[in-house]
Amino acid sequence: MKITKPFLVLLVLLSAFVSFAQSGKKLDKIIKRDYQIIECTVLKMSDKTVEYSLPGETVQISLDVSQIAKIDFASGRSQTFDVSSNSNSTTQSSPSQNIVSADKQHNTIAVLPIPYVNADNQQGSEDMAKFAQNDLYNKLLDKSSNIFPLTVQDLRTTNSLLRKAGIDHNNIDETPIEDLEKILGVDNIVAAKVSYTIGTGTTATTYNSGNAKVSNNNKKVTTNDISTTTANDQKYYYYTVYFDMYRNTDKIYSQTRKPLLAVKDGWMDSISYLLKRSPIYVKK
Repeated sequence: MKITKPFLVLLVLLSAFVSFAQSGKKLDKIIKRDYQIIECTVLKMSDKTVEYSLPGETVQISLDVSQIAKIDFASGRSQTFDVSSNSNSTTQSSPSQNIVSADKQHNTIAVLPIPYVNADNQQGSEDMAKFAQNDLYNKLLDKSSNIFPLTVQDLRTTNSLLRKAGIDHNNIDETPIEDLEKILGVDNIVAAKVSYTIGTGTTATTYNSGNAKVSNNNKKVTTNDISTTTANDQKYYYYTVYFDMYRNTDKIYSQTRKPLLAVKDGWMDSISYLLKRSPIYVKK
């Protein structure tokens, strides 16, 4: 059968349209408890696992539901996952089972410990978690006039009450905000998390030096050049900062930001940026 040129053009356009339609397909989003977001197609769900495939792949990947906080389906439906429902009788009691309510202090905001986690190996740093919490706490104190009428709960009080309840940077994400407000006796909470990966690169710097000698007849030039190249290994820090605020258990602000510069302390500028754009901050 002879294929005419117009028919061939139409076939090419149709193929391109189908390809575009497939590439533009909406994906499901799995939000893990470490704040990692996986864009995929959910294939199968059970009480213990969720199976999915990545865009353009057919391989099925299985993920334990204990690692999942929420799934936003392409259809618009969302499903949250409660870790406690998957616990067995041998599991240790969660912090929420040891709640001792503190006296409620209205218009008071507490700064939670800030998990500082390497996204590659899921290892957290206790020292950096405390440093990040202290940094955000000091930023709130410095801007106390901008967050009036809120007052900031003393950091020692916050950490002492959390420690008594068995809560630290390792399990802070697993404790409901309602319980945290009762434990701390506050009606406002700021919760943040810093996730990062480290990349490496090499920069090379070349230095040239030398001298030139001209002969008596100004025709012949002799040069002695020396070239030195120095290679330096450079570390790059790629951060994602998660920033949430709660008032009377309601989430009033939730933002994610990645610093523009991949430098070691880049997350600190992102904390400042998100704080100044939060609903509790009033420019003066």
